[in-house]
Amino acid sequence: MSGFPTQARAVVVGGGIIGCSTAYHLAKLGWEVVLLERGKLTSGSTWHAAGLVGQLRTSANITQLLGESVKLYRTLEAETGLATGWKMNGGLRLACNEERWTEVKRQATTARSFGLEMHLLTPSEAQKLWPLMNVGDVIGAAFLPTDGQASPSDITQSLAKGARMHGARLIEDVEVTGIEVVRGRAVAVQTARGRVACEVVVNCAGQWARELGRLAGVNVPLVSVEHQYMVTERIEGVTPDLPTLRDPDRLTYYKEEVGGLVMGGYEPNPIPWATGGFPKNFEFQLLNSNFEHFMPIMELALGRVPALATAGVKQLINGPESFTPDGNFILGEAPEVAGFFVGAGFNAFGIASGGGAGKVLAEWVAGGQAPYDLWPVDIRRFGRNHQDVEWVRARTLQAYARHYTVAYPGEEFTTGRPLRRSPLYASLAAQGAVFGEKLGWERPNWFAAPGEAAEDQYTYGRPNWFGAVAREHKAIREAVGVIDQTSFAKFMLVGKDVEAALSWICANDVAKSAGSLTYTQMLNARGGIECDLTVARLTEATYYIVTGTGFATHDADWIRRNIPEGMDAHLLDVTSAYAVFSLMGPNARRVLAQLTRDDVSNEGFPFGQIRQISVAGAPVMALRVTYVGELGWELHIPVEFAATVYEALMREGAAYGIANAGYRAIETLRLEKGYRAWGADIGPDYTPLEAGLGWAVKLRKDIPFLGREALAAQKQAGVKKLLASFTVEDPAVILLGRETIYRDGERVGWLASGGFGHTLGKPIGLGYVRRAAGVDEAFVLAGSYELEVAGERVPAQVHLAPLYDAKMDRIKA
Repeated sequence: MSGFPTQARAVVVGGGIIGCSTAYHLAKLGWEVVLLERGKLTSGSTWHAAGLVGQLRTSANITQLLGESVKLYRTLEAETGLATGWKMNGGLRLACNEERWTEVKRQATTARSFGLEMHLLTPSEAQKLWPLMNVGDVIGAAFLPTDGQASPSDITQSLAKGARMHGARLIEDVEVTGIEVVRGRAVAVQTARGRVACEVVVNCAGQWARELGRLAGVNVPLVSVEHQYMVTERIEGVTPDLPTLRDPDRLTYYKEEVGGLVMGGYEPNPIPWATGGFPKNFEFQLLNSNFEHFMPIMELALGRVPALATAGVKQLINGPESFTPDGNFILGEAPEVAGFFVGAGFNAFGIASGGGAGKVLAEWVAGGQAPYDLWPVDIRRFGRNHQDVEWVRARTLQAYARHYTVAYPGEEFTTGRPLRRSPLYASLAAQGAVFGEKLGWERPNWFAAPGEAAEDQYTYGRPNWFGAVAREHKAIREAVGVIDQTSFAKFMLVGKDVEAALSWICANDVAKSAGSLTYTQMLNARGGIECDLTVARLTEATYYIVTGTGFATHDADWIRRNIPEGMDAHLLDVTSAYAVFSLMGPNARRVLAQLTRDDVSNEGFPFGQIRQISVAGAPVMALRVTYVGELGWELHIPVEFAATVYEALMREGAAYGIANAGYRAIETLRLEKGYRAWGADIGPDYTPLEAGLGWAVKLRKDIPFLGREALAAQKQAGVKKLLASFTVEDPAVILLGRETIYRDGERVGWLASGGFGHTLGKPIGLGYVRRAAGVDEAFVLAGSYELEVAGERVPAQVHLAPLYDAKMDRIKA
């Protein structure tokens, strides 16, 4: 194996923990792997990482991924013979105010939902586990016994040895100078020592991943931020089995190291690094210690651990690390270039993620698709707003500063705003709109009435927008509302083979005449739901496709990659060309009829159709569809006509009780109707049969489609989970999602979505009832149910039919 390689099946770039873990797992799968490291293994940011390993996240699958790290770290030393420094000493988390304690109790419920052991403790019980701390301000704590810590350099070297044992080549001191891309696919890596041809490139370059991505024309939205922690001399009472400690109300974390402590934190005023580019040969280097910047963290720590006041300080480490705009890491195949994968941006928890992230990334590379739903970390969650590094930096610094703040439900970022605006932005703001942001788009979440504060006030209790959302909800149920949904992602699929291409990609039958509108899923080979969208046929050679704002990159990528080879079908993004207003409610037709001479009666414009009509003098694509369970249309309008149409709708609608409504009302309305949301209730791990969407699948027709075989097999064998709605009688109960579902006292799942139904006057949740032996409707309906909410069980009722059903003649007539 001497000499520099000229080819490999996969080239991994970057020799930190993520690169070594990916190489290790790919090699175990039998792949020929070459890993290239510009300096030495671990020399970027891995070597100075703090090494805490926690597992619980808000996503079940990311929690599972972190659990895979723990599983690997427990056995790696025995496999390779190299020590890893792994200790399963458990992890403590403190709460020092009521809102934080509510958050921690909800986290404990989430842990139970995901099958992770987590115990709630009193302050004195926590102090027994961590005797050095002062607990005078502590209300409660949580303990995860399977959390732990590792030595970052040791565990990476152990992974590197394991990779070599399975046949991988790891080559140091080789700088990558270029990525060859031919017909949209990465085919080779150029280095200072020569060219390496390959099928796949895996970018695990850490802080340098954005620069490496740029060589291939791929955007990797991450930036570097300074991160400091202190290492002390030995402290009396610090024992090797001391748990890791997170004290978020004091912004700090701790772990034992050689009889002393490592103490670091997440300050509210982080300092970016390398804003003008990286220094040359930055290997095994630290930045200058910034004692002045660290002092506020130190003062907070002294209140918790008084022994720090007299402890000797070995070092204040200031090591830059890569962070992302939403605090989640980045995995997956880049939408811009086939065969170019990314594993980067680990937000200072690369050691916790390393084992699991490398495993799933290797399986993604080898299998051609993610092994399970990884949407929270999927590179396709990013969009056009993430192209600008200054925008990314501003948002990332806010995400860093919020690392240890209470994660309130519905909380919005404030940096980098406003960026993408509907033509109605100023008008809606003047009417009390309180905006949220998604993929850079400003979207009205709710509308404050005169005298109400037009701002979000976050809480784990009932939020300040509750009453406003109730008004908007009532207007749509009883009169008519208009919602600015301009941010929808919108595409045209054009070409002579569009029907054949979409018939393969879509699970529902889209081979219909022009003017037809079809709600459909797009499935993976396992039958899981990759996309959930609306497809409208405009002509023989043109379809119009509408999907959710946040799924613009993901869904476009899925469609483009799955158009069969050789077919004439081309996807064009037309999002910016059209504004969208959803006109919804029993009076919607009356309002629309005042503004058009086109026939909008049920006979002239039935449900599930698209028509080109004239509204207030403007050309409008009107889609007869609903996501709120009422009569209505989505009006897709060229942007230059949008303000005129909106003003006319509000003017003519005044007599019919028209009101502005926002996205939070959409959520409450759709929960009552039981409409599914991709990324919450449905996704790649859930099939239409499990989600109660079998009616939207063309299994009875002799038309092949992606995922058909898996669905047909599942239909015959039966399902092991089934989506249901749950209600609670007590209106004061707050359902947010991830609450544990108990059936006859046995844990059977968790809520995927939660909220309040203002027509019903009850809390509502959607979640899957699971059983390894299989479930059916009779099994679901036969049980007696409870939901665990912040550690307390409350009685619940289960439902398979919609909780609210406007008579279908009202929606479809």
